[in-house]
Parts: sequence; C-alpha cells; structure tokens
Amino acid sequence: MTVILEQPASTGTRDPEELLNAVSPHITELTVNVFDAGLSLWDREVALLLRDHTMVRDMAERILGNAVMYTVGCIEHPEVHLGVGKLVDVGVHQLILDTPVWWGICRLYNGGAYKHHAPFIERRRDGLCLRTADFLKSIGFDIDEELWAIDGTDCSPCDNKVPDSH
Repeated sequence: MTVILEQPASTGTRDPEELLNAVSPHITELTVNVFDAGLSLWDREVALLLRDHTMVRDMAERILGNAVMYTVGCIEHPEVHLGVGKLVDVGVHQLILDTPVWWGICRLYNGGAYKHHAPFIERRRDGLCLRTADFLKSIGFDIDEELWAIDGTDCSPCDNKVPDSH
C-alpha cells in the first residue's frame, strides 16, 4: 500500500517574519551589534521591543509582524497613501531605530533608496488606518484585525505621499 502525503495548499499570504529575516544578507553596517547574539532579525527586533516596552512576547510579535507588513506595503506601493495606528507604529519605529536593519530593509525592498520617516505633528482621524488595513489584506497580508481596529481612525501622522517617506 502506498500512502501519498499532500502538502497543504498555500494560503497565498505573505509571512512578515520571512520578509524581515530575508534582510539579513543586506545588512552591512554594525554587523557585530546586529548579529552578535546569534538571533534571527525577527527575534532581535522582538527582543528589542520587549526590552523597551511593557508587553508579552505574543504582543511584540503581533506588533512587529504588522509593522513589517505596513513597511513593505509602503515601499512596494508608494502611490498609495497608507497610515498606521499608534500601536503598530511602535513596531515601525523599532525597525527605523535599528538603523543597520532599516538600511538593510531599504536595500532589499526599496532598491537601496533610503525610506525617510517624516511625521506630521497632528494625527489623522479620517479612517486612513482602517483603509490601510484593507489595502494590506488586498496585497496578500494576513493582518491582525484587532491591532488595526484598536486605533481605528486615529492614524499616525506620517506622510508617505512623497516617494521617499513613510
């Protein structure tokens, strides 16, 4: 008797952990600092979130995953105005503040061009955050609905209308 094991059908979703870990070979600055602990980039950024914010690992991973989705979405679609809520923005800021990793993200996903962080002073309250969640779903991401709904219409004051800014 022959048994054939079938692989489950792909869901077609994009994995933010894989997207972030793919950045490793594109990091050229401060590599000792980035890689000295022997962690994957995903685990490094989660550890940094846990170091600097009061949250459990599950929440740090949820925030980071959605931050990666948002960042890649902004880079891949500069023609679409996207915005992120306060909670997911914590993860976006983590990526930006770890500058060797941010440069690696820019090298891999933005053709080497630096993606600036240029926030406005006032937060937007026009539903952009919820529209962004819908857009990210439309490009293959399995967003965390709860994280996006928490901020709902209270979006970040970032300006990604210009090609080199998020």
